[in-house]
Amino acid sequence: MKQIAKILAASVTVLGLAAPLTGSASASSPSALGAAPALRWTACAGSAPDARQRCATLKVPMDYARPGGRTIDLVVSRIPSERPSARRGALVLIPGGPGGSSLNDPSGKGQKLPQDVRDAYDLIGFAPRGLAPSTSVSCGLDHADLALSKLRPWPAADGSVRDNLVTARRTADACARDGGELMRHISTVDNARDLDRIRAALGERKISAWGVSYGTYVGAVYGEMFPHRTDRVVLDSNDDPDPTRVARGWLAGHERGVEDTFPHFAAWASAPGNPDRVAGTAAEVRPLFLRLAARLDRKPIPWPGANPEELNGNVLRQTMLDSLYSPGRYPTLARLMLAARDRTVPPVPASPPEPVLQNVTAVGAATLCNDVAWPRSAGAYQKDVDASRKAYPLTAGMPRNAMVCAAWPYPPRQAPVRITDRGPSDVLLVQNERDVATPLSGALRLRAALGGRAVMVTVNSTGHDAYLANGNPCGDATVSRFLATGERPGGDVRCP
Repeated sequence: MKQIAKILAASVTVLGLAAPLTGSASASSPSALGAAPALRWTACAGSAPDARQRCATLKVPMDYARPGGRTIDLVVSRIPSERPSARRGALVLIPGGPGGSSLNDPSGKGQKLPQDVRDAYDLIGFAPRGLAPSTSVSCGLDHADLALSKLRPWPAADGSVRDNLVTARRTADACARDGGELMRHISTVDNARDLDRIRAALGERKISAWGVSYGTYVGAVYGEMFPHRTDRVVLDSNDDPDPTRVARGWLAGHERGVEDTFPHFAAWASAPGNPDRVAGTAAEVRPLFLRLAARLDRKPIPWPGANPEELNGNVLRQTMLDSLYSPGRYPTLARLMLAARDRTVPPVPASPPEPVLQNVTAVGAATLCNDVAWPRSAGAYQKDVDASRKAYPLTAGMPRNAMVCAAWPYPPRQAPVRITDRGPSDVLLVQNERDVATPLSGALRLRAALGGRAVMVTVNSTGHDAYLANGNPCGDATVSRFLATGERPGGDVRCP
C-alpha cells in the first residue's frame, strides 16, 4: 500500500493452493512445480540506468494450484557481484507497494550499497506479477478515479462515506470487467511463490533480501513459507503483519503515522529563515492546517489541469500525507498551505503517464483485496470513520474508510499467512521512529511476531524508508555490516 501512495503521489495500498500454508516449502518446491528454467540475460528493454544491468524473462504459473496451466511472464534484472571471488550469493531487492517495481533498483538504490555488499552479492530486481513489463493488468478506470484523493478513501466534508462506497463499486466493477483472469491471482502469497521461482531460476539454494515497506510483508511471508531458503534478510520500514486485517491495518496505521510525523513537519515549517515558513511557532502549524482544510471543504479553489480540477480540503489532506513520507517533500505541503491561505494555486504537479497509473492502481487494488476480505457494510465504515475523525482530525477518518476492497467481486481464496517465530534467526528489521506510512507501532508488532528470528534496529529519524534513505549513519552502518558479514546486534538496539 505504501509504494502505491509514493508512485501515485509522484503522479501518487482464490490464492489457488492445493495445500495449507505451513513452514514447509514442499508445495512449491522445484520437484512439485517442475524445475525452474535458467534465465537468459539480455539487454533490458529501454535504457537501463547502468549498462551492467541485464534482464531476463521467467515464466511462472498464473495459478499455482494449476502449475501446468497458463503461465505469465516475470521480468527480472541483475547486476552481478563486482568481485566474484567475494561473492556470497544473490540479494533480491523486494519492492514496496503493492504496485512498486524493483526492476531498475540494481542500477538505482543498489548502487548506494557499500562496496563490500556489492562485492558479496548479485543485485536482483524484478517487476512483480501484473506490473509492466511483466505480464500486466489494468482496470481501465475513468481519469477522475485515478486522482489520489479518490484512490485514498477521504470521506466527504461532513464525514459521510456514501460517495466512497459508490467509488469502490465503480472501481471494483471496472477491475472485474477489464482486469482479466490474472486479477484474481495477484496476492502476497503469489508474490512470495514468484520470489521462490526467481530463486530457483537463479540457481541459488538460498537468497538474501532487502524488502522495503510492502516488501517487508512479502519478505516476512516468504520467510514463513520457505524458511530454509533465506540467508540474510533485511526488512526496512515494516508493515503490521496482523493476519486478520492485513491492508486494512496498514491503511489504519496512517492515523498514528501522521501523528508521529506531523510535529517534525511543524517544527520545520515554523523555523526562522525557512523560505516556506507557514507560521511563527510549531504550535501554530497544526491548527492552521486544520483551518485551511476546513475552509477548502467549504469553498474549493479552481485548479485547471489538476485531477481533480480544484484544490479542496481532501486534496490538501492527501498532499499532507504524501509530503510526510520524507522531509525532502515538506516544501510541497508548505507551499500548498501558503497558496490556500492566499486563495491561489501552485503549478499543476507532474504526473506519470496514465497507462502507468492504470497499471499501478490495478496491481495495488488486486493485491490489497485478494489478500483479505474487507467489510461491506456502509454502517460499519461510517461508525469507524466517525470515531477516527474525532480522535485523529488530521486524517479526517480516511484511514478507517472503504477502499475498492469493500466492493471487490472475488472472495479471498485463502486466509492470509500468519507470521511466527518458527524458522532460522536471520532477519534484521530497521525502522524509523517517525514514519507516516509504516509507523513504529506496526513495526513493533512484526518484531513481536518474529520473536527470536529477528533483531530490530530503531532509528531516531523521520521519513519512510530507513536504510540508505531517511535513516541515519548508525542505522545504515548496522544494516550494511549485517549484509556484508552476517554480524547482527546481540539484541534490539536504538540508533540515536
